Amino acid sequence: MNSQALTTPTSLSTLTTLTLGGGCFWCLEAVYELVDGVTAVESGYCNGHVHQPTYEQVCSGDTGHAEVVKLSFDPARITTRELLEIFFVIHDPTTLNRQGNDVGTQYRSGIYVTGPEQESLAREVVAEVQAVLSARGAGRVVTEIVPLANYSRAEDYHQHYFANHPGQGYCAFVVAPKVEKFRRTFAARVKRSA
Repeated sequence: MNSQALTTPTSLSTLTTLTLGGGCFWCLEAVYELVDGVTAVESGYCNGHVHQPTYEQVCSGDTGHAEVVKLSFDPARITTRELLEIFFVIHDPTTLNRQGNDVGTQYRSGIYVTGPEQESLAREVVAEVQAVLSARGAGRVVTEIVPLANYSRAEDYHQHYFANHPGQGYCAFVVAPKVEKFRRTFAARVKRSA
């Protein structure tokens, strides 16, 4: 056996992606950047009919896009199910086309899947969340589960927005409470460096 074979890992972990929409992408991005096992978070737009729309176009509600985050993660460190469990704690999946004061189709709740396995798991988790909500009399899940389409990266100034602007009004009053809720609820999932 040569020395190279001794130093090469027998199984290499490959990164997986998951794209989620749950209101303003600044909120989701701020949380998922803290999740252990998530290697990259990119804010973007998906599932609309305009190629590479601008933020202003998406905010008009005329393009059909959702504000989303595309997560890259190591499935050996965190599962898709765990990422979805976080998703359903940090946003309200029962409000159609809105999160708090953010209103419009671009703020819809969505899981934008890349294959049948991801779709099946998303439907399973949604059914579990719905069962809990029904038992509490707390509404109906309106999260759409559809194939990812027409994705484009949001403008540079949207990337790492909360990290770059923690004192900005929206960040302080809307994003920060979601980040704190994540830290309290999923303390074991917070990156050690965060």
